[in-house]
Amino acid sequence: MDNLSEALKKLKLASADSATDSVESCLDCLLKALAHNNANASEKVQEMGVLSLLPTLLAPQSSCTPKVANIIAEVAKNEFMRSPCVEAGLIPPLVQLLHSKDQEVLLQTGRALGNICYDSHEGRSAVDQAGGAQIVAGHIKSLSQNTDPDNGKLLTVFCGMLMNYSNENDSLQAQLINMGVIPTLVKLLGLHSDNTALTEMCLIAFGNLAELESSKEQFASTNIAEELVRLFQKQAEHEKKEMIFEVLAPLAENDVIKLQLVEAGLVECLLDVVTHTVNGDRDEDVAQLKTASDLMVLLLLGDESMQKLFDAGKGSVFERVLSWVPSHNHQLQLAGALAIANFARNDGNCIQMVESGIVQKLLELLDRHVEEGNVTVQHAALSALRNLAIPVVNKAKMLSAGVSDTVLKFLPSEMPPVQFKLLGTLRMLIDTQADAADQLGTNSKLVERLVEWCEAKDHAGVMGESNRLLSALIRHSKSKDVVKTVIQGAGVKHLVVMAMSEHMIMQNEALVALGLIAGLDLVGAEKDFVGAGLVQVLHKLLSDERTAPEIKYNSMILICAVMGSEPLHKEVQGLAFIDVVSKLRSHENKTVSHQASLTEQRLTAQS
Repeated sequence: MDNLSEALKKLKLASADSATDSVESCLDCLLKALAHNNANASEKVQEMGVLSLLPTLLAPQSSCTPKVANIIAEVAKNEFMRSPCVEAGLIPPLVQLLHSKDQEVLLQTGRALGNICYDSHEGRSAVDQAGGAQIVAGHIKSLSQNTDPDNGKLLTVFCGMLMNYSNENDSLQAQLINMGVIPTLVKLLGLHSDNTALTEMCLIAFGNLAELESSKEQFASTNIAEELVRLFQKQAEHEKKEMIFEVLAPLAENDVIKLQLVEAGLVECLLDVVTHTVNGDRDEDVAQLKTASDLMVLLLLGDESMQKLFDAGKGSVFERVLSWVPSHNHQLQLAGALAIANFARNDGNCIQMVESGIVQKLLELLDRHVEEGNVTVQHAALSALRNLAIPVVNKAKMLSAGVSDTVLKFLPSEMPPVQFKLLGTLRMLIDTQADAADQLGTNSKLVERLVEWCEAKDHAGVMGESNRLLSALIRHSKSKDVVKTVIQGAGVKHLVVMAMSEHMIMQNEALVALGLIAGLDLVGAEKDFVGAGLVQVLHKLLSDERTAPEIKYNSMILICAVMGSEPLHKEVQGLAFIDVVSKLRSHENKTVSHQASLTEQRLTAQS
């Protein structure tokens, strides 16, 4: 350390006299000290004010320049030295050195700038102002065709510098994207795939840039999919595969790239990973299995990529994924069920899948998860069943396969995601199916649970679906017994509240169900209608100019339906409904104006 202090004193004197030989020996001494104990030597440099001497030593023609740049690169490995490097004015002369033709000068300058930028806002800002990133991006572009090993080292340093410059900084990443860095890096990956260090640097850069939405279009215009799949096929090590996975996941969120990845053969790679890791118990096997199966499901979110893999229900990939459902591995069960849910995104696929017997596999899977089951698997399997139940031709088949019985086993679940999908599945199943709606609507346990969930204010989705199912049971069964069960279960008030929903479809469903209740058991529902303020709600809906025509129409139908009840009739008279209804006779919608005339006659006759 004493030798270092001496050397630094000499350096100060020598640099003032421009004595090149003594400057060189001082720099050598400093480099040795940094190699021995970087942090201590850097502190000494800071203490003795040596940084401020270095800009003058960074002359493009000087033989000392590579060593000075190397020293800066070494001291900037310490976080506490990065801001002082910027304050000492080192960035402008370093950026000027990027115009040098000397390979060693470029290498050490790239290292110095990269290290100063690492996790340093000041460093990045200074390099940005000096225009350093543009020059480095230009070098990478012009050097990318050259596969000389020394050139590979320089490219690695330059890619690392750009990565440190833009890491976790959206505006600087956007700047690089606008410079056209992505196509250049993709070319690099193809030409230098044997250079491990450079390949890793490209992958990390892709991982950073791919998070930005604006990058996806540029990536899609390159052959990134082919390059990544080719690179993946060459990898044997878990860490390398993980690095590629980390780039694939954000890229695969883009539908165009999804299809490119499928066409490049990524799916076969993923299936291969699953085969090799499914029975492994090492942490890396578990991690790879999860990543590969998750990515597989992500690829199926694109309509074109999904349809290509479905291949009219005969695709080998489709068949392999189906075989995951009966697996004993939870991760594969989950991915298999999610994949079915994703394949079940159009009627044609759904009809074909139900015919092929998929429903039975899903029911068996759910049965395995009733007691102490895996919530994510339950949720995924219910999602798949819900989607499969959408086409009308599938409903009766699925009901006779016992889907509603299996789904009802999850009524005790306290997990909102499971509750939500359970409700959606039952609602899809009973749509237009009167017998099933009758059977479920007279199930007092189900109705009690629905009424309970109609009050789940913390979970708007569950609350909304419960209301919708309650209404659907009445609308599709048109059964007096179902109406009676709903009245006894205290469900009527929730349908009145639902009539004021912000969603028009829910308002309509509620009004139609309330109309059926009034028509089938007005006496039984009278007390609940009064208690829930039904007449006041209808007055509000008819008075509000923003109310949709079909809501106004159904509100007037309901007014007529409740006139047979004395207390409700009194409430109607008390709120001067005739005034509101007579105004609607001139409504622009003919159905509304016609119903207004009929309602007015009814109100006048009974007043």
